[in-house]
Amino acid sequence: MSMLAPTLEAFFTQRLMAQKNASPNTIASYRDCFRLLLGFVHDRTGKAPSGLGIDDLDAPMIAAFLDHLEHERGTTISSRNTRLAAIRSLFRFAAYRHPEHAALIQRVLAIPSKRSERAMVSFLTVAEVDALLASPDRSTWIGRRDHALLMLAVQTGLRVSEVTGLCRRDLHLGTGAHVRCEGKGRKERATPLTRNTVAVLNVFLTERAGWRDDALFPGPRGAALGRDAVRRLVARHAATAAGKCPSLTTKTTTPHVLRHTCAMRLLESGTDLATIALWLGHESTATTQIYLHAHLALKERALARTAPPNTTPGRYQPSDSLMAFLDQL
Repeated sequence: MSMLAPTLEAFFTQRLMAQKNASPNTIASYRDCFRLLLGFVHDRTGKAPSGLGIDDLDAPMIAAFLDHLEHERGTTISSRNTRLAAIRSLFRFAAYRHPEHAALIQRVLAIPSKRSERAMVSFLTVAEVDALLASPDRSTWIGRRDHALLMLAVQTGLRVSEVTGLCRRDLHLGTGAHVRCEGKGRKERATPLTRNTVAVLNVFLTERAGWRDDALFPGPRGAALGRDAVRRLVARHAATAAGKCPSLTTKTTTPHVLRHTCAMRLLESGTDLATIALWLGHESTATTQIYLHAHLALKERALARTAPPNTTPGRYQPSDSLMAFLDQL
């Protein structure tokens, strides 16, 4: 029996770190996947993780693990597919080291990804963004920090991991103002900043001295805010803003919703998909097309341009309140 431990260790040290130079986020994601998998197999077989063989991770065991993630742990289908991708990567690596397990490996690799319904992209309107930005109490340093963070996130569309990873040196507030960040796959990109954002960031930075390598958005002790802290920060200010903008109560406002909001603003301004993809750091414009599907106003303008002659363009409106009620059911 071929032991799993040497192969798994070599997968991390040789394939991910040495050969692929995978990012720390990728390595952490794979690590978490195999922690869950080995714990699940241990519960099923009673074997210690270091004593498991490749034979213990056959296709039925992997399928049972994926079902466990989805039905018992409440993992989304998207996360379930991400875990499966990590497992496939391990088994493709194992195929070169253990050809004697070729049949088992092929059966694992044949496990398909699961299709899921793609929810409509959620984003904030102009009024909702204004209410959110007005929410922090700017009479305090924390309020000014939160306001600067929210403004940067909405204007640039940075991922939450990119925002929390920013240092003071990543900001360039002179001529050609922009912020540099390292995105997925260690791809570095620069995003331009508006005058309003530059003004807010200038005030925020000048009131607190620091080194170039210091975190741009620190917590009370000086360390960079974590992802969970930023998520709580956004949710807290969204709840406050809902008092002045009730439509926010119908939405779950997260850092990623702010990223979607930036993309929708770019789309509304007439920016083409290729430029938006570069702005957001997307690998392909296919990812950016989700914003086209969510942009109802864009579809309405297209409908108005294609309306038959001698008709009034626009959306259908029921002529009677009772009919309108029935149409909503």
